[in-house]
Amino acid sequence: MTRNSAQNRRLDVLRAIVTQYVATREPVGSKAIAAGGLGVSSATIRNDMAVLEEAGLIYQPHTSAGRVPTDRGYRVFVDRLAELKPMSGPERAALETFLSESVDIDDVVERSVRLLAQVTHQVALVQYPVARARLLKHLEVIDLAPGRLLVVVVTADGEVGERTLSFNAPLGDGQLREARELLRRHCDGATCATAQACVDAATASARPELVGTVAAIGTALTDVLSGQSESKIVVAGAANLARGALDFHDIAPVLDALEEQVVLMRLFAEADQGDDLHVSIGTENPHDGLSETAVVTGTYRAGSDESDGSAHLGIVGPMRMDYARTMSSVRAVAAYLSRYLAQQAHS
Repeated sequence: MTRNSAQNRRLDVLRAIVTQYVATREPVGSKAIAAGGLGVSSATIRNDMAVLEEAGLIYQPHTSAGRVPTDRGYRVFVDRLAELKPMSGPERAALETFLSESVDIDDVVERSVRLLAQVTHQVALVQYPVARARLLKHLEVIDLAPGRLLVVVVTADGEVGERTLSFNAPLGDGQLREARELLRRHCDGATCATAQACVDAATASARPELVGTVAAIGTALTDVLSGQSESKIVVAGAANLARGALDFHDIAPVLDALEEQVVLMRLFAEADQGDDLHVSIGTENPHDGLSETAVVTGTYRAGSDESDGSAHLGIVGPMRMDYARTMSSVRAVAAYLSRYLAQQAHS
C-alpha cells in the first residue's frame, strides 16, 4: 500500500470519528468505524487511530474508551471538508420567506440572528452593516441662547448628528440665517470626503464678519459626516449553548465572553481574510473564554458597491458541531443579507 493511500485512509478514519462523535457525543471505537463501511479491518483501524493519536488529532478520554477528536483534529477535518451540506429546497424557501418579510435593516438583522440560532442550534451573532459614507441631506442651525448654537446634521440614511457651538458674542437672526443658507448652498449632498472642500468654498464666499461663524458651523458639519458609527452586534440563542453545557468543562467563561462586545468584534476581525467563510477552533480563538468553542463566521456586503464595505455574522458553539451544515447555513444567510442590502441601495 502506498504512503498516500495510507494517509487518505487515516483521514477517512478521522472523518468517521468526528462525524460519529458529533452525532452521539460518545467516544468512537474501531468496531463502530469498521461497521460504517470503511472497507478495512478493525485491527487496521486501530493502527490508524494510534497514528492519529500520536499526531495529536484524537485522544482517549479514559482507558478502554473509544477516541475523541482534539481541536487540532477538528481543524484537519474542517480544512479537508470536500463539500458543504446544502440547505434543502424547503429549508431555503423557508429562509427566503422569513427574511423577505423584513421591513427595515433592524428587522432583517433581528430575523437573521434568530434564524441562524434556530437552524444551527448554536449561539448566533450578526453585526450591523458598517455605515456607508454619510451623505448630507439637511443642515439646521438653531439659536439656543445668546452666543450658543445647535448644529443639526441629517444624513440620507436617516442618522442625526448634533454639535453645540459657543461664540463670544451673540449672532443676529439675519447673520445666522445667512451663514446657514451659505453652507446649505455649497454643501448640499456633501460626504465626509467632500465636506471640507464645500465648507472652504462657503467660507471663502462669506462676508468678512461671517467668516468665523461659517467656518465654525462648517467644522461641526464635517465632524458629524466623518464620525464613525459605533459597531453593534446582535446575539441570539444563548439557551442553545446552555443546553449543550456537557460539551464544556465550564460554560461560564463562554457566556461571559459572549456578553463583551469587544470580544465579539475581535472574533469578527479575525474573519477579515478575504474568504466568505472563516472557522476558528479551540485555542485558535482570540479570547481564553472561547478556547473550548468553535466559531464559524461569514461576510456579507453592506450595499451594492465595493465602497459600501462589509459586515459579519456567525455562530459560536462547542467544537463538537456539524461543521458542514453550520457553514452552509452561515453562508446562505450571509448571501441573503448581501442581496437584501443591495436591493435597499437601489430602492
